[in-house]
Amino acid sequence: MMKKYNVGIIGYGWASEAHIDAINSTSLGQVTSVFSSRKLSSSEVSAKHGGIIRCYTELEEMLADPELDAVSICSYPALHAQQAIMAAGAGKHIIIEKPLAMNWEDCLAVEKAVKAAGVTVCVCFECRFSSQLLTIKAIIDQGLLGRIHYGEVDYYHGIGPWYGQYRWNTKKESGGSSLLSAGCHAMDALLLCMGSEFESVQGYSTYSSNKDFDKYEYPTSSVSIVKFKNGSVGKVASVIDCLQPYYFHFHLVGSEGTLLDNKFYSTQYGSLDKSRWSELSMKMLDSGDVSDHPYHVQFEAFFKSIEEGKEMPLTGLEDALRTHELIFAADKSAEHNK
Repeated sequence: MMKKYNVGIIGYGWASEAHIDAINSTSLGQVTSVFSSRKLSSSEVSAKHGGIIRCYTELEEMLADPELDAVSICSYPALHAQQAIMAAGAGKHIIIEKPLAMNWEDCLAVEKAVKAAGVTVCVCFECRFSSQLLTIKAIIDQGLLGRIHYGEVDYYHGIGPWYGQYRWNTKKESGGSSLLSAGCHAMDALLLCMGSEFESVQGYSTYSSNKDFDKYEYPTSSVSIVKFKNGSVGKVASVIDCLQPYYFHFHLVGSEGTLLDNKFYSTQYGSLDKSRWSELSMKMLDSGDVSDHPYHVQFEAFFKSIEEGKEMPLTGLEDALRTHELIFAADKSAEHNK
């Protein structure tokens, strides 16, 4: 049975292969084309992923296909904004890997193009669709923590020579910052959990003295202190120069309880012992490998939002813009120490 939405992949590498598998596993989407600056064999790519996939070396040619409904942008970050604007101009719905762009001005240009075209956008802050964050958000929404007045979400992931992303991530023009290239997931999660507009941010950053990180053209560790309009405070650490297992840290403190990673206490359960944590049964965010990311459920929601003519839930353009605005402000604060 033919699926409803034909998707073209922009960029063919590590992330795109995860996108292809996830899109093809949905009930509504299928990958039918791939654009790459490298010349690829359509027969080999088709055989590898299943179905019939046509390969292009000219993006304009792929976007001109009237049977193409959407694109998934998995290219280098510095190309995201330009390619998203081109896709919107061609009337294609868009899945776009983070970041949206390397600066705030280009983010606004993407927003303008998308609004003019009226297309649906899904930004890959896919952690919002993880078991861990869906569970945490449900706990918050049920009032089990009360009003959250302090939250910290920290991202520890050593991106050194042993990790594929290191190859391009070290450059300022392609990585941007520790926060933009990796810790953005933590900043996005903080905004999801705190439930308030941010008011201001103070950022600080530093470098590792380990020679494995010498090639980085920007500070590899940063911390951002965020003040929200409702008076609450949050903190995000983005540490890509750590020598340890991957760790996505959550600590939320509210008027009626506290959550620490997969543990919590709440006054709303009168029988709980305040001197001991209760443990939540959920799959934790414990890997930076894209093959472990919850793309399938996110992309299923993307195609259903197109089908129903609704905004993309959780990871639509508006939410992603809010996260990017705070990231760029935090990096600017750290750079200028104000």
